[in-house]
Amino acid sequence: MTAYFTVIAVLLLVTLLAGLGRVLRGPSAADRMLSAQLFGTAGVGVLVLLSVADGRGALLDVALVLALLAPLAVIVFTRLPGGER
Repeated sequence: MTAYFTVIAVLLLVTLLAGLGRVLRGPSAADRMLSAQLFGTAGVGVLVLLSVADGRGALLDVALVLALLAPLAVIVFTRLPGGER
């Protein structure tokens, strides 16, 4: 079962690499912001899977903090005046 979780974590890391391409190319700021949300979501998934696979409870705490902080980036992005939307 541990190998299964590790494979899924690697696949999530591959999606993060695809999102990194969108951040670098991205035609608009909104595309870049959605990719940042992908980083938050996939990052939480990777941390939870690695926590279960390795049996480290501290990674779950880090995943929880990341899950709580990721939506704040969207709130700040939508509240900033003069941004490209």
